[in-house]
Amino acid sequence: MNWRRLIAPGIAVFVSFWLLIGLGVWQLHRLKWKEGILAAIHQAQISAPIPLPTHPTPFEKVSIVGSWIPAKAALYGDEVHDTPNGPVPGGELIMPLRQMDGKVVLVDLGWVRQQRPVALAEPPGLTEAVGYVRAKAAPGWFAGTDDPSQGLYYTLDPQKIGAGMGLNVAPYILIAMGELPPPGSVAPQPAQSLPTPPNNHYEYALTWFGFALVLVFEFFFFARKRLLDS
Repeated sequence: MNWRRLIAPGIAVFVSFWLLIGLGVWQLHRLKWKEGILAAIHQAQISAPIPLPTHPTPFEKVSIVGSWIPAKAALYGDEVHDTPNGPVPGGELIMPLRQMDGKVVLVDLGWVRQQRPVALAEPPGLTEAVGYVRAKAAPGWFAGTDDPSQGLYYTLDPQKIGAGMGLNVAPYILIAMGELPPPGSVAPQPAQSLPTPPNNHYEYALTWFGFALVLVFEFFFFARKRLLDS
């Protein structure tokens, strides 16, 4: 009978259909999970910072208390910012903060108009730095070559940057958060918000469900043609 010729492709389509549906449902579960993470990040953003935990994550607003180590600085990246007077080159100014327990954390104070790192004249004594942590980043394909002798780095590697300063530092960097300086200021421009992971799971779910629907229509026309041609 003609319909017997559709058994094998029908089984394949049946398995594929439910596989695609399963992938779509999985993405919906991932959507709920991601929404929970984003809600927690938003809550951290509007809440007071917490003391730096033993194992910090990049989605917590944390604070550390310590003293700046004078005359130590590094510059990360070579980002150009647009200003009313035209493009201005600069990078992220990184300075070390020694905590009260003796541990040293590198703090990214934000983008500055510098091409060579110049440490800020921070006041002596204890100070609080607020921000979020960022782990070591892998170098990009087109990243520049680090120059520790000049304090210039194009890979965010806290150990390497700390070694260039002659310091043993924590395996992460604190990205400082705070208010932006006035326009035209040469002060660092700190981060304004916590990082947020992308949330594309709804689109992914629709894609998998769409593939399943297309598969059904394709099989319908395939089966119709095969039966009519028999």
